[in-house]
Amino acid sequence: MRYIITILFFIFSIQINFSQNQTIESNLNGLVLEVGDTFMPESFVKNFDGTTRNCETIIYYNKKGVFNVGGSIVQDPSTGKIVANEPGKHEVVAVCVDSRNNGDRLSQTFIVTVNYTKTKSVKIEVSDEAFAGSYVPLTYKSVTANGNERNDLIANINSSNTDIVSVDSNGLVKALKKGEATLTVEVDGVKATKKIKVKDSPVISLNISVSSNSVRTGDVVTLSSKMLGNKGKEINNLNPTYSFHGVSFDGSSSASGLVKENKFVADVSGLYTVNAHFGNVTSSTKIKVTDRDIKRDIVQLGTGDVFDKHTSDAWFFEGVDGKDYGVSGTFFDGKAYFWDVTDPTNITKVDSIKVDARIVNDVKVSKDSKICVITKEGASNRKNGFVILDISNPSDVKVLSEYTDGLTGGVHNVFIDNNHVYALNAFGNPAKFEVVNIEDPKNPKGVGKFELELGSAIHDIWIEDGIAYTSNWKDGLYIIDVGNGLAGGSPSNPVAVANYKYKTGANHAAFPFKSKSTGKFYVVLGDEIFPEGVDFFAANETTGFLHFVDFTDLKNPKEVARYELPGYGSHNFWIEDDVVYAGMYNGGVRVIDVSGELLGDLYKQGREIAAFKTGSPNGFIPNNTMTWGSQYFKGHIFYSDFNAGIGALKLLDTKPDNSNTMQFTTDKSFDSLFGAKNLLEFFEILASPPID
Repeated sequence: MRYIITILFFIFSIQINFSQNQTIESNLNGLVLEVGDTFMPESFVKNFDGTTRNCETIIYYNKKGVFNVGGSIVQDPSTGKIVANEPGKHEVVAVCVDSRNNGDRLSQTFIVTVNYTKTKSVKIEVSDEAFAGSYVPLTYKSVTANGNERNDLIANINSSNTDIVSVDSNGLVKALKKGEATLTVEVDGVKATKKIKVKDSPVISLNISVSSNSVRTGDVVTLSSKMLGNKGKEINNLNPTYSFHGVSFDGSSSASGLVKENKFVADVSGLYTVNAHFGNVTSSTKIKVTDRDIKRDIVQLGTGDVFDKHTSDAWFFEGVDGKDYGVSGTFFDGKAYFWDVTDPTNITKVDSIKVDARIVNDVKVSKDSKICVITKEGASNRKNGFVILDISNPSDVKVLSEYTDGLTGGVHNVFIDNNHVYALNAFGNPAKFEVVNIEDPKNPKGVGKFELELGSAIHDIWIEDGIAYTSNWKDGLYIIDVGNGLAGGSPSNPVAVANYKYKTGANHAAFPFKSKSTGKFYVVLGDEIFPEGVDFFAANETTGFLHFVDFTDLKNPKEVARYELPGYGSHNFWIEDDVVYAGMYNGGVRVIDVSGELLGDLYKQGREIAAFKTGSPNGFIPNNTMTWGSQYFKGHIFYSDFNAGIGALKLLDTKPDNSNTMQFTTDKSFDSLFGAKNLLEFFEILASPPID
């Protein structure tokens, strides 16, 4: 929500006036482009009498891009230059800013249509050899006249000899018997061909084996097979295909799971049959799967209530004096609050600081707990950036300095690492983070920066061991050496090491962790999606999920698992000792077991340990949970809620008692509905004869 909020507040803050006497005219009107085209708009103001004038300052943005810059068309806001990325109809807004008339704003929306160019060639990937009885993997792409690849078109696939190689109605290709056949793939009237030679299968028999025949839901089972050829000779250079079917122990539930390469994981307890296939030869074995059974009680310890405004990010730390503290940002009036959380059951506000900003979106504290950095967005004088605070005494916070160079678009997120602040320019284009040395916190100095290409957006940053992990919406995750030495990077010379993109194109946050139980290295990537848009004064619908990407091999990252909470979206999260503490917006705080090897849908597997809704009846939006993020700190789970402030939770050793799920919470419920003072009287009323 961070980058979204920045742009929406920018638009809100300029108070666009829709004049009945003036309109914006532009060559954007009715514009049709092909994917890959560029275009420079020209716009002017037309007065009611037909006269025209140039606009002193004009800003362009595309509505879809507000939520994910460059996801549809890339647009330079200062010049308006368009690069068409995605086909479809796109709403491009031109905003005229006139300082001569008290900063009046005039806006106009234009529809820009982007089409694909016609297919020029077809690329196909398929092996030129296959074994009888096996399906043959086939992929294809259309290449347009301007060199763009697309995979959204459905091909017509035919075989020259269907007795040798068949193609079914779903486009699946199967080798049937020894011989040769030519496949023809036709897309948009353009054809490509590939000859396939089918051989007899050398496999006479195979035997499947598994790493365990008795596991819990979510436990990953490794599959292996011994394949034998003529005269019993073992064959080692071929791989079978694995599949499964199962029966749930719960008669009302369907067995489900996942096979990926040579790994199997079950979502639901039951008895599963796992099969190995090569050609027409098969082998099977049984796996018993029981419930993971890890649910635990979670309780609210205390809250730090903020009901008159929105609360943004929070950070919790041990102060110089040995007590425990928290700091939280806010929306609307540029305030940050400091809290004493030493006793989580009695959270107390101890100080506050106000800066010239509409939003203090992010707050971070140095490892020695002497310095706090808070971000600024929407400053009245446009001097956005960040403020450095002396928090040696959190009850008496003092401003040390402010840094704004290169950050006029507003700082949305920061991180402090080894006397450097990494600050993300929220409304920059191209997107970037600035690196600022704060060895002398009263005199911060810019020493470096990292930029992406035009139309990109850097939304969040996390740093561990000299490596920066940045979240970049459609551009996914960047891993950047800022002092680790992996690629010769430093704070003054950040060097990109790896990049990972994924289909939802909404990477909002990232958190690296090395699994204590397996030694694998993961980066968890969180989506942020508001399918119906954002309203600061009403409840919002959210969606998106956590992507678990195995980065054990930096050059070959693999997305292996997800945590998707049905009906709710993700925001910020924390990982400690193979447990994720996730702020899931309307879904509250969710505690998730990520021990062991990870594969498949973690929510379906029963890996959720506990959940807690963090909203308040007295919140800025009453009874609306909107958990911004959570942090595990000294055995407690601290969180911030967009509508309610901050709070502390405790995960207990006890399991939830489901026998209480149908209880009335107060005797008042009985009295008002049934005239009964307690449960006993309620049953007596039900058992008594009807009144004539």
